[in-house]
Amino acid sequence: MPGNRRSIFTPLLAGASFWPRLAACVGAAIGISLTMLVGSQFAIPISDLPIIVAPVGASAVLAFAVPASPLAQPWSVVGGNVISTLVGVAAAQYIPDQMIAAGVAVGGAILFMSLLRCLHPPGGAAALTAVIGSPAIHAAGYAFAFAPVALNSIALVTLAMVFHRYGGHSYPHQPALSPAVADSVRQAAGFHLEDIDLAVEDMADSFDISREDLDLLLARAEIHALERRAGAR
Repeated sequence: MPGNRRSIFTPLLAGASFWPRLAACVGAAIGISLTMLVGSQFAIPISDLPIIVAPVGASAVLAFAVPASPLAQPWSVVGGNVISTLVGVAAAQYIPDQMIAAGVAVGGAILFMSLLRCLHPPGGAAALTAVIGSPAIHAAGYAFAFAPVALNSIALVTLAMVFHRYGGHSYPHQPALSPAVADSVRQAAGFHLEDIDLAVEDMADSFDISREDLDLLLARAEIHALERRAGAR
């Protein structure tokens, strides 16, 4: 039983530790509060629309807790939320049955986000909100995608950029090593980026990490393994 309990509460994210998680909590708290402050400064035509939408809370988790994730990058946040909302509004307007419209909205959002390279999980919630939201959201129509959704998303991304700049993380994310150093690491490890692509194609799943970061991670791991075998550590 203790072993099972330990496995349940073991962090799922590689590299996750307490202090970075705490910093992410602080960043998300500040980011959401300031995003609401920014939203409150703009006059939204329909008075009953919220100044912040719930999917932005999920966007904050990604942008502040896993800024290296491809799903958390600025274009993913802004493009994913806005495009998904547009898809959701279209589904709500053209499909009378709300249950069918909800399914089409989320499925269509995934399709368009994938095609436009801005896959962002909260986008599914944004699309669903456009279908099952309040009468004010329905009355706003396509404008809902821009105020408050786009406004919220842009504000959150901007705040995340500032926060991570002072927190030592790159956002938008860049590989940890310069291209020249990365090439030397890759050559020392003995495999190339094309090998990573082929290995990923062999797997049945997608992974929430860029091919460049995965390449560097595996290259560094192989170098450490070689050093260990040679007795250097």
